[in-house]
Amino acid sequence: MRKQQNSYILTAKDADKKWLVVDATDKVVGRLATQIADVLRGKNSPKFTPNTDSGDYVIVVNAEKVTFTGKKLDDKNYFWHSNHIGGIKKRTAREQLEKHPELVITDAVKGMLPKTSLGRKQLTKLKVFKGPNHNLEAQKPTEFKVK
Repeated sequence: MRKQQNSYILTAKDADKKWLVVDATDKVVGRLATQIADVLRGKNSPKFTPNTDSGDYVIVVNAEKVTFTGKKLDDKNYFWHSNHIGGIKKRTAREQLEKHPELVITDAVKGMLPKTSLGRKQLTKLKVFKGPNHNLEAQKPTEFKVK
């Protein structure tokens, strides 16, 4: 008779979470967002467990220097609502990059995370900054190379 193998299940307290810095200069938004979402979920770790928050923290700098492929800079729209009747608002990707470049990356990563309470918790581990400086030096982040 064969012995049954046990599956390894990572618990949240066993996960050692690191802080990583990503420089978004001249990176394509979608490709950058997929790699960030994988790190936030913990899919880059061999101990990945889908139902636990085992991912690392990610700090993105130079958010205003990302690029889009094709004509997305003028064709892609970002929508939000003012909570008043007829209050739908929209901006093109070019306008959004000028006014709020942090939201471009945050929205792209948010769309690639699970639409559950775990996904919302994982999104809180994403910190996006305009410019090369950030205020999280106390966490001693290491650089993360994005392909």
